[in-house]
Formats: sequence, structure tokens, C-alpha cells
Amino acid sequence: MPDNFLPTLEHLATAVILLDGQSRIAYLNPAAENLFALSSKNLIGHPVLHAFTHTEQLAAAMQHALSNNASYIEHDLTLGTHAHGRLHLRCAATPLQSDKHYLLLEFHPMDRPLKLAREEQMLGQTEANRLLLRNLAHEIKNPLGGIRGAAQLLERELKKPGLREYTQVVIQEADRLRSLTEKLLTPQHVPHFSALNIHEVLERVRSVALAEMPAGLTIQRDYDTSLPPLMGDKEQLIQVMLNIVRNAAQAMAGQGIIVMRTRIARQVTLKKKRHRLAIMVQIIDNGPGVPAHLHDKIFYPLVSGRPDGHGLGLTLAQDFISQHQGSIEFDSEPGRTCFTMLFPLQ
Repeated sequence: MPDNFLPTLEHLATAVILLDGQSRIAYLNPAAENLFALSSKNLIGHPVLHAFTHTEQLAAAMQHALSNNASYIEHDLTLGTHAHGRLHLRCAATPLQSDKHYLLLEFHPMDRPLKLAREEQMLGQTEANRLLLRNLAHEIKNPLGGIRGAAQLLERELKKPGLREYTQVVIQEADRLRSLTEKLLTPQHVPHFSALNIHEVLERVRSVALAEMPAGLTIQRDYDTSLPPLMGDKEQLIQVMLNIVRNAAQAMAGQGIIVMRTRIARQVTLKKKRHRLAIMVQIIDNGPGVPAHLHDKIFYPLVSGRPDGHGLGLTLAQDFISQHQGSIEFDSEPGRTCFTMLFPLQ
């Protein structure tokens, strides 16, 4: 590659990939490694269209730039990566004048500001919904006590034992609804932070999930064992990961593959604060995917893709992650759903 480009490209905040005349990756700068969560050692020499997925728009942009020998900008480009699923980027493809036909690709993330705004809006909406639910649960709780008490009194007056089966149904269903309202009314638990190994959390979740669905469910580990300890509430994080893994397993009816992946993330913005390092946890399944009509409201209370679901699991997961100053987002299509969680390292 042209050596005179090295000093500039090395220190750019913009993600840059340099291609040779055969569209093979000749160089990528540290910003590109961070953006795509890929190592230059594993990519250099490989065709760029084989290194990513969903490359149709990228191939068209490259062809346009080369055929016209001029810079071409694609303002809304989708590019798939193994770490992040699909990224939404602005891409500039520029042919370089040299003894070889190099092509310079510049990538600017387009979805991060949108995700931050959406995350802030979602947290505000979730808090408003939670307040509404707490008020509703309080109003439901009082009549439930009356219904249960009346059923118990009625049961004592019944002469035929067979009729007590019906009063037991009333009592048991009242208890079930009371339990649900108690969950909604319980004050927010203050997390107890301590240094923990995120892999201990994931191993606990893996054991529970496999015990619940022992036949047909495979949970694969893809851990970066060099990750430093995370300051967090272990019980809350177990509940977060377990809710997501259970949702995935139930969506696949216990028949499929779940991958639990951990990596280090660099230079991330969480709750409007920049962090040099963060721990990234991804839970990936090969199930049918989140229905398209739920994508914008999957974290709302009482929103569930299952007829028997309460729709509280992901709401609580988002709440607990927020208490850890982290973020949660997902990318889903049929055959692959990936929930990505980021937790800042102090």
C-alpha cells in the first residue's frame, strides 16, 4: 500500500479500509477495527465482500466509484458484521491515483445518534408506563383480596366436596394475579455493586436454561476470557441474561442454538457519557426472530410476542441495565436475533 498514507490513516477517527486492485483488504486503521470489532490480522488479504454480509450496497458503491474514477458516497448503507449484526453507515468510496488501483473506503456510523435518542425516549416511555402500571396494579390489588376472601367463605358453606374445585380455581387465580401485581408494586431494588466475572453470570444462566429445556436446546460459549472484572449486581445481571435466554429458548420452542458471546468494546457512548472501555455481552439465537410490528416497542411493559407472555422480562432487563449505566439493543431477522448489552468499565 502507499506508505505516504499510513501516518494519516493510522490516527484518523474515521473508519478506513484500503482495497487493492483485486478488491482485497490491504489495510484497515484502528478506527475500522473498533467499528467492525474485527482484527486487521484476520482480514488483510481477504476480499472485502467476503469479510462482511449484506454487501450488495457496498459492491454497488465500489463499482460506481471505479467505473467513473471518482468518489462516490452512499448515505444509507447497510453492512453486516459477525459481531454487530447489521450496521447502518455512510460510506465514501474513493479511487486513489497510484501505480496500483487502490480504493479507499471511509465509513461513518449513522445509527449511533439515532440509537441514543431512541434509548432516551424508550427509557422515558418505559418509566411513564411503569408508573401507570403501578397505579393500575394498586387499584386491582384491593378487589382481588375481596374476591379471594369471598371464595374462601363460599367454600366453607359448600356441602359437596366436588364443588370446592371451582372455588379453588377462583382462589388460585386470584393468588396468581396478586403475585403479578406485587411484582409491579415492589419498590425498585437498589443494586449492590461488587466486582464480578461476567462469565460466572453467564454460566449460571446457561445451567438454569439447560435444566429447564434439556432436550433440543444448545447453548454455545464464545467468551473472551481475558475480560477484566465488572462492577455490578450479580443477581440483577443473572436476571437480565436469564430473561433474554428464556425468551430465545421459548421462541424456538426449546429447539435451536443460542450463542453467548463476550468481547471488549472500545470508545463507546453510554447515557451521553464516553467510556474508553466497556464489556459487550451478546446473546444470539437462530430462532424465527422478533416480529416486525414489535421492533419499536419490544421493551415496553406488557408487550410480548407470546400469547402467554406477561411482557415484563425485557422491561425489567432494560431497567436493570440502566441502573448499571449500560445499554441494550437488538437486531433481528428470521434465523438470527442478537441482543447486545454494553456495560462500562470503570
